[in-house]
Amino acid sequence: MMMLSDQETMIRDMARKIGNDVLAPTAAERDRTSSWPTEELKVLAAQGFMGMTVPEEFGGSETGFLAYCLAIEEISAADGGIGTIVHVHSLGATHIIATHGNAEQKARLLPAMAAGEKIGAFLMTEPQAGSDTSALRTTARRDGDDFIINGTKQFISNGNEAGVAIVLARTNPNAGKRGFTTFLVEPPADGYVVARVEEKMGQRTAHVAQIQLDDLRVPAANVLGSVDGGYAIGMSGLSDGRISIAAQSVGIAQAALDAAVRFAREREVGGKPIIELQGVAFELAEMAMQVDVARQYYIHAARLLEAGQPCAKEASIAKLFASEIAEKVCSQAIQIHGGYGYLSDFPVERYYRDARVCKIYEGTSHIQKHIIARNL
Repeated sequence: MMMLSDQETMIRDMARKIGNDVLAPTAAERDRTSSWPTEELKVLAAQGFMGMTVPEEFGGSETGFLAYCLAIEEISAADGGIGTIVHVHSLGATHIIATHGNAEQKARLLPAMAAGEKIGAFLMTEPQAGSDTSALRTTARRDGDDFIINGTKQFISNGNEAGVAIVLARTNPNAGKRGFTTFLVEPPADGYVVARVEEKMGQRTAHVAQIQLDDLRVPAANVLGSVDGGYAIGMSGLSDGRISIAAQSVGIAQAALDAAVRFAREREVGGKPIIELQGVAFELAEMAMQVDVARQYYIHAARLLEAGQPCAKEASIAKLFASEIAEKVCSQAIQIHGGYGYLSDFPVERYYRDARVCKIYEGTSHIQKHIIARNL
């Protein structure tokens, strides 16, 4: 494995222990009931994992980006849904506030977010606009010392649980991409309406909501960054978000590989474990190769980002490759389990469902290919 620092190794190992001891034992039940992991998030917060992108002066652990990705991998191996909750809270909210917020905003919001007392969400996607962010229709008009926001946001992770929501809205309809502003909202608030919580194929503990913004009044003091400067803020986290999802994909794939190896050692055919059958052994070897290569590449991309190097292509390669192999590895793990893999008694069917969305959010596989090709 690419060499890690002592601190990175410690954070990874701590996340792995919490994953094994706290998150994994109850993951199947949360998946069955779609229940929000309140107690599990408290444990993660107590160990600094809800403040990984928050400066220490505001109560965060400020781990560094690669250490953050290593933690996301381990958390996601235990429960992919919790990996998404932490990812959106961290990169979709706390990191953006820490980077673009003013002194008052950071001091007011970040300590509670780092402590897990307020969960973060980012409200960008709309029913008619996903990858085409310039087509967003949510508007914000000035009204004295406030802005009044109207619109509908779709597929909002943490949206119904958020204590801090960053909302991207159009403030200048004639300025194209230069006419958007980001606002800080603190639900519950009049005009912030959870229209529905979606029922999903996987990651059921990670709630995704449609949010209706009906005459939502936000003080001008809650503008994040500058008026009409929100589009750049919204786009600023693309590479780190994609590398983070690559780490999540690797975590889920590793969990599926581990489960397949355990089953292949225990399941016997003709008096010997099926792992001794060349067909099964070779399939496991291929799965291990794919997981290891995906891990090495996301670590490479994360190091580039930490060093301040351009890495849009590398981030897209990491996300595309890791999310694609995650689905394949999880599918192969089911196959190795045979009929048992199709039952909810075994975790591999949950891993498969949890991994599938990794090819969709933070930019679909088609978008990643477009970015890679554009950078050739």
